[in-house]
Amino acid sequence: MLDNFRKTWQITVIVIPLHMLSLGIIWATGPSSSAIDRRALVNRHNITLTAPVSRSVLQVGNGEFAFGVDLTGLQTTMGNTMSQWGWHSFPLPKNQQPGDLRLQEYDLPGRKIGYATNQNGQEELFKWLRENPHRINLGRLRLLLDGVPVRLDKLKAVRQQLDLWRGLIVSSYELENKKVLVETCCHPTRDMIAVRIKSELMTSGRLSIELAFPYGDPGVSGGNWQKQESHDSKLQLSGLKGGQIERRLDGDRYRVTVGWSHAKPLHEIQPHTYLLEPSANSEELEMECAFSPLPDICPSQNFREVKKMAADHWKKFWNSGGAIDLSESKDPRWYELERRIVLSQYLLAVNEAGSLPPQESGLFNNGWNGKFHLEMHWWHGTHYALWNRWPLFERSLDWYFRTLPSAQQRAVNQGYNGARWPKMVGPDGADAPSGTGPLLAWQQPNPIFYALLDYRLHPTQDVLRKWQDVVFETARFMASYATPDEATGQFILGPPLKTVPENTNPINTKNPAFELGYWRFGLRVAQEWRAKLGLQPDQAWTKVLNGLSPLPIANGVYLQQEGMTDTYTQWNWEHPSLIGTLGMLPGDGVDPQVMKRTVKKVMTEWNWNKCWGWDFPMMAMAAARNGAPEMAIDALLNSSPRNGFNEIGLSSGGPFPYFPSNGGLLYAVAMMAAGWDGGPQYHAPGFPKDGNWVVKWEGLYKAP
Repeated sequence: MLDNFRKTWQITVIVIPLHMLSLGIIWATGPSSSAIDRRALVNRHNITLTAPVSRSVLQVGNGEFAFGVDLTGLQTTMGNTMSQWGWHSFPLPKNQQPGDLRLQEYDLPGRKIGYATNQNGQEELFKWLRENPHRINLGRLRLLLDGVPVRLDKLKAVRQQLDLWRGLIVSSYELENKKVLVETCCHPTRDMIAVRIKSELMTSGRLSIELAFPYGDPGVSGGNWQKQESHDSKLQLSGLKGGQIERRLDGDRYRVTVGWSHAKPLHEIQPHTYLLEPSANSEELEMECAFSPLPDICPSQNFREVKKMAADHWKKFWNSGGAIDLSESKDPRWYELERRIVLSQYLLAVNEAGSLPPQESGLFNNGWNGKFHLEMHWWHGTHYALWNRWPLFERSLDWYFRTLPSAQQRAVNQGYNGARWPKMVGPDGADAPSGTGPLLAWQQPNPIFYALLDYRLHPTQDVLRKWQDVVFETARFMASYATPDEATGQFILGPPLKTVPENTNPINTKNPAFELGYWRFGLRVAQEWRAKLGLQPDQAWTKVLNGLSPLPIANGVYLQQEGMTDTYTQWNWEHPSLIGTLGMLPGDGVDPQVMKRTVKKVMTEWNWNKCWGWDFPMMAMAAARNGAPEMAIDALLNSSPRNGFNEIGLSSGGPFPYFPSNGGLLYAVAMMAAGWDGGPQYHAPGFPKDGNWVVKWEGLYKAP
């Protein structure tokens, strides 16, 4: 069936039975006669640099592993080597255990609840729990000239290009009037990089490569280069063309398998630092480094093999999944939008297609200690479902099945039923303490959304059974989290509650619009899941679903939360989540006419310079669903500094780089092109129909 969607879709005409509007598959149909020239589409957005880009480097990688390089083609001045498995923890503070952290109590009707939100008097343990485990920079490759790292200001005639179609970075420049050519690529399935350097400076032995290793650090770099005594590195050669370095950082260990050609054997020059020098009279040098957790052994492959495998992998990537071609459009903004679309696909496949939910900056650096934020997993990964690249998202979803017992225990500890998913978390599933995170709730329905996407792609009993426990336990928590209000007879959400914008006091927050809409969506889909499995509706879920408070409204428009009548004057900054209920979400509990007015008001009255990168695609989704495609385009290309995408495609929408912007963009444009359930049945319903946009697309799926 999926092969039927490898066509170009131009006209959408479909008749859908009503019973398919929930868990069923609903995709656009109607192929056109011409396919997209995918190679031309991708290659017109290859990145060419002639000077450094602030805070940025080009990367190669495979979603599980990424390697960033500066203009030298290596990591001479900046760039990290990050992986999904490479984590490190400091020893615990003396005589303390994680369970010693005292919780701050908050009032609920009839009881109190404790959250890890207060560090007073326990700063050391609080900080340790936030920072551990943290990702580590696995190692650094630098280019040396006469034994000294090359300075970027010494490079002349620089031209560095990322060939997107081949996944290859080619860096050329002149150094001391001699040409240097460096090719850098990554193995598609192993955590391995391969480098080839060619220059006359090699022949004289003046150029060499330094491989060095830092101690772990919770900061952005992921590495501490000062604490040499706190870790171990041991080299063992295996012949003249390879060796292995075993690394130990406290209780964490990993191995680096190194291979080379046209070079003398790798040798240690100081603790944790090794040098690879070219063979006598050789003007080129090849080096391969494979990183792996112990006891894994990653066999070495030579540069040419890795380069070919990378090229085959990326050709297959670009020739599969969805594609959008805007090149026949008259609107001059088409090129920039298409550039962001293409570069976002590459960046997310490199940084965010691995075995764990991504952190905000992917594998680019160690932002937020390398931990991931579960409310953001939606923005990082759901686009893969609409772009027909489900396996790249599915890799990270196993984490929910593995950590379900931890989520269930969290709910029990807090006096709830079911499973409560954390906010800022690492691979172990432990919620990091924070003044905000433990009070957040809008990540709870996310796994139900992911399950729905999976079923729409694979409508089988196996998928229903696979997700059953996660869906049902999530719904059980959601039902028990809602509190009956004696005054109104309705169920309310909060307090205490931190909402999507995170900018209000959790003590007096009640009934935020987005959370109410998402609760309705999650409980509805969970009941439909039961029906698909032949089970009766859960009465407790039905009671909450039917009794939830309405979305807060005043003067004909929705409010961020109940009672916030100054939403558009005092609280019109941070995430405008109220529009997400009929944008990101399909509109459970929404009055369409009220939402149309709300979307227009948010677009004109929100402070877009005080938002985050994913707020712009969220605005575009809401505009598209509410019949304002021109507004959708304006939102995607809003000139706010918070919506910037630099030469490399990296977003300025939060701590740099901010990949939820890229993921949100891909979800929004796929929805605008292929449509959404219950939307207009014509081509590209989310794009303007003024004749200025010509949207060719193929291989995309509708949004729920």
